[in-house]
Amino acid sequence: MADAITSGLDGNEIFQVLYIPRPKEPTPPDHPSMKAYICTYPALGQVTQIDKNTTVFTALLEVDASRASDPWQISLWHSNGKEWQEVPMDPLNNSSSHPVDLQVSKSNSGLSLTRLYFTTPLAIHLPTNFTIKFRAGPEQAWKWVKDHQGTADGIVMLKSITSQDAISSNLEDYIEGLNPVLSAKNYRSQSPGTTLWTVDAPIEAADGEKPTIQDIKFGLPWGKGKFSRWFALVRIWSPWLAPRQGKTSFQLDKDAVMCSFLSNSGKHLVLLAISGVDDVMTLFKNDDDGNVIMRVRNDSASKGTSHILVALGDDFESANAAVMYHARGIVAAAETASGEQQKEFAALKEGDESTKLWAENWYDGLTYCTWNALGQRLTEDKILTAVKTLADNNINVTNFIIDDNWQSIDYRGHGQFQHGWVEFEAERKAFPKGLKHTVDLIRKAHPSIQHIAVWHAILGYWGGLAPDGKIAKDYKTVEVVREDAERRNLPLGGKMTVVAKEDVQRFYNDFYDFLSSSGVDAVKTDAQFMLDTFVSAKDRRDLISTYQDAWTISTLRHFSVKAISCMSQTPQILFHSQMPQNKPPILVRNSDDFFPEVPSSHPWHIFVNAHNALFTQHLNLIPDWDMFQTVHDYSGFHAAARCVSGGPIYITDVPGQHDLDLIGQMSGPTVRGKTVIFRPSVVGKSLDQYNGYHDDNLLAVGTYHGAAVTGTGMIGFFNVSQRPLSELIPLSKFPGVIEAQLYIVRAHRSGLVSKPIQVVDKTSLLFVSLGIRGYDILSAYPLRGFVDEKKEETTWIANLGLIGKMAAPAAIVDNRITKLENGKIVIDTDLKALGVLGIYVSTLPQISWKDSMMITILGNPLPVHTISVSKVDEHVLEIDTETAWKELNLTSGWSNEVEVKIYINPSH
Repeated sequence: MADAITSGLDGNEIFQVLYIPRPKEPTPPDHPSMKAYICTYPALGQVTQIDKNTTVFTALLEVDASRASDPWQISLWHSNGKEWQEVPMDPLNNSSSHPVDLQVSKSNSGLSLTRLYFTTPLAIHLPTNFTIKFRAGPEQAWKWVKDHQGTADGIVMLKSITSQDAISSNLEDYIEGLNPVLSAKNYRSQSPGTTLWTVDAPIEAADGEKPTIQDIKFGLPWGKGKFSRWFALVRIWSPWLAPRQGKTSFQLDKDAVMCSFLSNSGKHLVLLAISGVDDVMTLFKNDDDGNVIMRVRNDSASKGTSHILVALGDDFESANAAVMYHARGIVAAAETASGEQQKEFAALKEGDESTKLWAENWYDGLTYCTWNALGQRLTEDKILTAVKTLADNNINVTNFIIDDNWQSIDYRGHGQFQHGWVEFEAERKAFPKGLKHTVDLIRKAHPSIQHIAVWHAILGYWGGLAPDGKIAKDYKTVEVVREDAERRNLPLGGKMTVVAKEDVQRFYNDFYDFLSSSGVDAVKTDAQFMLDTFVSAKDRRDLISTYQDAWTISTLRHFSVKAISCMSQTPQILFHSQMPQNKPPILVRNSDDFFPEVPSSHPWHIFVNAHNALFTQHLNLIPDWDMFQTVHDYSGFHAAARCVSGGPIYITDVPGQHDLDLIGQMSGPTVRGKTVIFRPSVVGKSLDQYNGYHDDNLLAVGTYHGAAVTGTGMIGFFNVSQRPLSELIPLSKFPGVIEAQLYIVRAHRSGLVSKPIQVVDKTSLLFVSLGIRGYDILSAYPLRGFVDEKKEETTWIANLGLIGKMAAPAAIVDNRITKLENGKIVIDTDLKALGVLGIYVSTLPQISWKDSMMITILGNPLPVHTISVSKVDEHVLEIDTETAWKELNLTSGWSNEVEVKIYINPSH
């Protein structure tokens, strides 16, 4: 049964959040696995691809402290397709060889557990299944880990680099039962180490208002019994995508836009269905035998072609990139043919210059949204109270979004999805002096607010236009019929009045002229999926691209990049509007909403966003993981996810209910008095696309900040399960990490820092343990080494960024570490905001920093009391730039950044 959420719209409208999976039952505290829990690397229950054919298996047994001294025995059982064999594992008693532990709490479950490690080497040549059995001593009975805690077998296989010469150009060699009706053509891929095919199928023209819909068998990737895992992104309902995963049988409950299959030998086949070209939409489903089926819909009055792309690669990311890069070319060719690109270029040039300035304010400024905070039935008084409360709490947001329900609507019908929009001006009772008056008062009450956005639906309001309203009289309109979305108590179906094709561009230009004249300089345009709910094929082909193109051109002309696209993950929009690379990226909502009152929605929300990002990372957008509240059971969980997402951060706090410490971990003050967030350079995404939501694995969201090699890989770990989880994580899992480099890893929540480690070290595993709702962010910093010939020692240095921040490395704008001729080491760093700068210096415990260092901010020596050695790690120097800035009465001048220089004399 789904959780229910009450909408405040009419005080009594309730709809079911139908698409949130039911969580597994929490593991009872007296369950045996709560007193003895096993995890391994390579991991049980997962597929692990390794680089070298001899790998060391490490098992961690967490047991109740009272039984830690028992003579525990662990055995590894493995099979490469033949008979199962047993290898006893040896206790790892030397604590210096244990995996790195960067967490203060020894157990997030509230239980006192002791960690015992066991290892054994094993040569891997063929893909190998493995499991664990264990017992408390020679006199005890053996227990299988699957029976004890429900953990399935693991699979380990060698990574391989396939020579292009070894890859067949015939798709039939990789797709069992490939349909001969399909036309497949092999291409050289733009993604290294991959090969690519386009697969086309003809589709008959629509018959008047009725589209042609056809199911065409594709075939079975790899063949029956020849793949071990699959992953897909499905249309969970009309506006949104969500992930699905499975093992040896391909079964979907919804149509998919992409899917990937991992072969038993470690190769990946990624399939992408292209939509939005010539009014043809293609999706994937399956038949009863598990074959991939193409579901094709043609809305065009002409015969059409269904396009899918297939890529083969040694790893998922390369194969995924191959299909996405090629898709860009197909979509760009269609856009060029229609002249759409030229119109968008012209609109961007036409726009008011002031709208183009400080785009980073919009992307990187902290944002407040009224939606969950103030509910619906907005009024000027409610909004101004929220603004004043933000100012009183010194929460200096840069952007303010006036969400749904400021508009003048007719309140006809039995819910908001039937209501129509009357006129451009705001609702007259709630905003008696008009929208401009409210906007002026917002800016006056809180001068830190740079940009004010308003919400509207792509068709005006959820139910389009009020048929007898002013807008309907001023523009040519048509009546369209929406299909029923089959959402209980969510009546989306029925007739609605919308602006007709001929007048859409004029309508948008006039509306956005009105908003601009009211002081509004950004928009959140929602309910974009509604265009795909029209029953008539003619209405869809007339209006989907027309509305999308008019909206894009008008936003570029009036607001530049300051727009949010929402409920727009319909296939046509993903490809037609969000894939082309000919304009600056805009913010696009990456998943269904934040539902504060639905506990089961929160871990699912993060899981969905992390997997949707595997697709949206290749679109021309910045993924928006939605707003959240800083005072909430899952507030830290959501905050950490936003900080590794690579997207914006919006809060929707009820006025006065703010966690200022949490806001401080997500953001910081600039030298100009603004509040900015710290967005990593790379979009955050799931690092384990084949792990299912109910598989009891930690969700690992990987991102990266900085230049290649010298930047920092970051992983946000989230426990999305209903039991405490521990895992062993290899250093090689961090994005951007390379073998030859030495790293330190720092955990955000504890501040603990590892000793220097390399990928090739036997001890380069990290222990991560999280309770229910638990999260942490670990960052792998590359070390720079400087040899002191006289002392015959090396000083290793890393810039940790602003260490109180969740995305600490993302506070670094530029970082230069050099050695002068006189032997001094200089760290010259530019920071995005003020805060506590952390510098790792391996020799710090042996030197007096007061004698050996000079530290300046904008060329001024820092007050000594603003510099200290970390209480958590003696190798970390903490430099409080915020306090120093205030005490030195510094001003920013022309720069937005904070320049700090650290001079180290290692010989001193």
